[in-house]
Amino acid sequence: MTSKTWPLPFWIAHRGAGKLAPENTLAAFRLGAEYGYRAFECDVKLSSDGLPFLLHDATLERTSNGQGVAGELGWRELSRLDAGTWHGRRFAGEPLPSLEAVARFVIANRFALNIELKATPGRELLTGQVVGSEVQRLWGGSGLAPLFSSFDPLSLQGAMQSAPEIARGLLLDSLRSGWLDEAQSLGCGAVITHYRLMDHATLAQIHAAGLRALVYTVNDRAAAQTLIADGVDGIITDAVDQFSPA
Repeated sequence: MTSKTWPLPFWIAHRGAGKLAPENTLAAFRLGAEYGYRAFECDVKLSSDGLPFLLHDATLERTSNGQGVAGELGWRELSRLDAGTWHGRRFAGEPLPSLEAVARFVIANRFALNIELKATPGRELLTGQVVGSEVQRLWGGSGLAPLFSSFDPLSLQGAMQSAPEIARGLLLDSLRSGWLDEAQSLGCGAVITHYRLMDHATLAQIHAAGLRALVYTVNDRAAAQTLIADGVDGIITDAVDQFSPA
């Protein structure tokens, strides 16, 4: 994958604006942009009627006033939930955004996006397939195609089937046996690990395979400086108020 086709700059704001606004909402994206960020990570799953929307957890309780498994509800019901009050009164009434709403925002502002495929259990392949198709429709012709990432190989496989030309990255929270072969078999252009896993040897393996090496979620200045000095290719952070993306 060449620099011309790689979709992301070095600094990426986690879930919109890290922890400064309700995660995975347009309010978080706007706040991250106020801090100068031009690339954002978000989590996408499917409603029961197949519409992609932003939410990290399988269930609704932590980040909305809803209850139960999010993927078991239709978009009409999900779109009416309050996804902001839990974070503070200033965000009261902030809705769960659809992927389409996020696409309009980032394309209008010429921002980059890392879409983590966060499927409801049992819908991994389908989520990748549907989100891949929607990205083709929503971003087609914009020149701003996002990066797909996932901890689940099936989700990446689905995205590869429906949107083979969109860049992919394998997320890892441990260096399981065969992780590099797995990334290559999925046609990934990057491996994205927890930052504590990204030592010199791992970085060298990834680069030797011709892939980019990214890390999440780096909020410590000393850790960031070490990773930058080591040659990591991108950092996902919550600390948008501490790290300048310039």
